[in-house]
Amino acid sequence: MKSRFLYPSRIIFSLLSVICMAAIFCFSLENSDESSETSMKFTKTAVNIAVDDFDDLPEKKQLSILDKASFIIRKSAHFSLFAMLGFLISMSVGRRRLFSTASAGVMLFCFLYAVSDEIHQSFVPGRSCEFRDMMIDTSGALAGMLASVAIIFIHRKITENRKNDHISLSGGKTHEK
Repeated sequence: MKSRFLYPSRIIFSLLSVICMAAIFCFSLENSDESSETSMKFTKTAVNIAVDDFDDLPEKKQLSILDKASFIIRKSAHFSLFAMLGFLISMSVGRRRLFSTASAGVMLFCFLYAVSDEIHQSFVPGRSCEFRDMMIDTSGALAGMLASVAIIFIHRKITENRKNDHISLSGGKTHEK
């Protein structure tokens, strides 16, 4: 029997987790000017999509909109990157219950990575260690983990239904509910 720890999908999700962590680390290496430039590219794109005739607005109004949108984009980036990390790490752990030691371990790992990421940023010129960002990161990781648990649950139910249908078609007994 194959070990649960050697499933190819778990290895792939583990490798993707490391890649995601490396991406987060690289974003945290950017000094404040580089980080602002990176997020402003996304912000300008989002604002041009969301605000009709943005380019026709007075410059003061444009700057006000960009400033508010930039904050939202930056915090959304924190949430999204850690949602992906939570999802990937959770998938690498595999099947389990939502309220389990494994799920708690996923969340603890993601929280500690968020803390280490913020501490790392405090050593980068112009960046700081923000408790708020740690909480946004951890919330994102929780959302990612919840998504993975839901996907695993749905996959398990579909697999069970297929097995039951197969048994029914082959003349075997089915499990009545």
